[in-house]
Parts: sequence; C-alpha cells; structure tokens
Amino acid sequence: MSDGPKVHDPERAWDGYTLVAYIHKEPDDQVPIYLVDMNGSVVHRWKVDTALQSYCKLLPDGNLLYPTRDRTDIGEAGVRELDPAGNEQWWYHCRTDHDMQLVGVHDPPSPRIPDGHLLVHTLNDEMTPAIGEGLVRNPYIVEIDPEQRLQWEWRGEAHFHRLGELLSDAEWAFVRDRIETRYGFDWAHNNTLQMIPENDAYEQATGDAARRVEPGNIVFSYRSVDVIGTIDYPSGEIVWAWGPNELDGQHHPHVLANGNVLCFDNGTEREWSRVIEIDPLAEEIVWQYPEEPDASFYSPAVSGAQRLPNGNTLVCSGNQRWLFEVTLDGEIVWEFEDPYREENEASDMIYRCQRYSKAYCEPLLDRS
Repeated sequence: MSDGPKVHDPERAWDGYTLVAYIHKEPDDQVPIYLVDMNGSVVHRWKVDTALQSYCKLLPDGNLLYPTRDRTDIGEAGVRELDPAGNEQWWYHCRTDHDMQLVGVHDPPSPRIPDGHLLVHTLNDEMTPAIGEGLVRNPYIVEIDPEQRLQWEWRGEAHFHRLGELLSDAEWAFVRDRIETRYGFDWAHNNTLQMIPENDAYEQATGDAARRVEPGNIVFSYRSVDVIGTIDYPSGEIVWAWGPNELDGQHHPHVLANGNVLCFDNGTEREWSRVIEIDPLAEEIVWQYPEEPDASFYSPAVSGAQRLPNGNTLVCSGNQRWLFEVTLDGEIVWEFEDPYREENEASDMIYRCQRYSKAYCEPLLDRS
C-alpha cells in the first residue's frame, strides 16, 4: 500500500506517530484516516462515511476529532468524535470550515475559556455593503461547550474596519483592491483558528504589542488578502494585522512557545512555497525554509507546518502530498511522498498532518 519514507534519519528525526488523511469531498465509500509510525507502517486506521478535511485531532483518551470538508453537504456537515473502533460518540452540526480548537484538551488552554470548549471556524454568506456589493462570504467563529451550547461568537465583517486601522495605507489599498477586483465574494477566506499558548514573547512585551501574542487570543489567516493577525478574546477586536506584499496565500499561522509565528507561506502567485517563522513584535521573518526560492517545493493551496520538540519542523506540502521533517539548518531528516495513494485515488490533497509522541498515543493503542 505504501513504499514507506524515502528518508528517515532516526538519530535526528523526532520519533513519534503521524496523523494524516487526504481531503475527500463527497466520498462514495468509506475513506481512511491513518496514524503511522516513522517507517510508514499504519498503527491505527479509522474509516469515515462523510466528507473529510484532514486536520484531524487525536485526543488524549484515544478518540479522534475530525471535521467534514468545508462547503460540503450541509446535512452531514460538522465536527465528529469517534472512538478507536470508529463509532460516533459526538457530533456538532455546523458549517465547519478549515480549522478548530479543542481548548485545554488537544489545543492550548485559555485563561478565559474552560477546558473542553470547542472553537470552530464556520461561514456566513450574507449582504455586507461595507465590504462589497451583493452577497459576500464572511468568517464566523463559534465557541460551544460540551453540551453544544453557544458561549461566544465572532463575526469577521464586524471587525473589517480594523484592518484599515492596523495596516499601512499601501497595505490597506492592496486589501481593498484584492476584494474589489478578485475576491468580491470570498473576500477573507479565513483558513486558520489557532489559540495562542503561553509564550516567551508575551512575558517580555508591553503595551498594545503584548496583545499580539497574549495567551488565549486567537490567530487568524485571511488567505484572499494575504493577511494574518490576532483577535482579542473575548472583545473580538483585531489587535494585529500583517502580511500584504510579504505573504502570498498563506496557511496555518500559529504562535510557538518562543512567541514567534510559524506559517506555511504558499506562494500561490509567485509559484514557490516556503515555511517561515515571524517575530510578530518586530514584524520580521527570522527563519525560513528553504533559504532560497525553490520551485520544486510548491503547494498553491492547503498545507501546514508543526515545530517539533527537538526543534525540527514537520511540513505538509498539501498539493504535492508531500510530508517531510526538516532541521533548522534546512536538512530533510524524514520524507514521505504521497503516502497510501492507492486508497485515496479520488483525492488530490492532504490538508495538514500532526505528529504525536508515542506516550501520547498509548491510550489509543491500548484500546485498539
């Protein structure tokens, strides 16, 4: 079913299990989600009947949280929790879109949100004259408790004006031009909802700058206009915006333990990708892979990156269906191209992957 990784340096790669799945739009049959070891062997497999977006989350008890693909059959759309045997334990019916956070369980805790609350990025299509003529698609975030009661919501159109206040005149002109000439409907295309963890930069920052990396705030990514930024929780105010003329169709910006932002910069227009680490206080790129443009590394859509405990970075180049782990010096120490393609012929993308420690996966494997 798979030839296994092309590269595996066990001395320098971070040992663990990788959760990976292909995007499936509306499958005719069951589709798989895999947990694999460093040699590419499947240690656990789930199968689902619905559409699938592959930023699945392995929970500490061995259950799996997964979302349907965005813009799928609304009757089946939502977030589901499965036990190791694939039995549905919980379903939240919503128009899930691109990202979610399970606070304090899988994802970082928040000083203001109880553990176990789920934040989901969804969509609203409605008339919003301040943004454009006719119908537009707006980003919409909901927070629900385990009983599925709505606790907080955030509507992107209500904070659109803040982009103009935070960006330079030239950057704001770029945003407006993108919306008016190219993205009149899907003006934001937010693809990220990431909770900010405790981090070193927040401990050192002062004043308004500290809010950019304040634990419990939320990182967003407006792909259509090349903007990433931070939403203050619970006020909903956008407190940081950055990216036009530097980013290009980016995905999965998130704050690291040092306070920097790791981001997959797709390069949709320039036709080469890179992974970058940004100092959000200085607004400078402090690390990138590769150091020089390389057209062989190019995913115009989807994709993501994860900083591993040993300092390496796990990369998912989603359109290429290429997973690899790279050192800070830019050397690939684990590489897995188009894994399990035979079972996923109907799909052409892997949205994102996630590596877990072996200890974290023990509850799942004990229950399997």
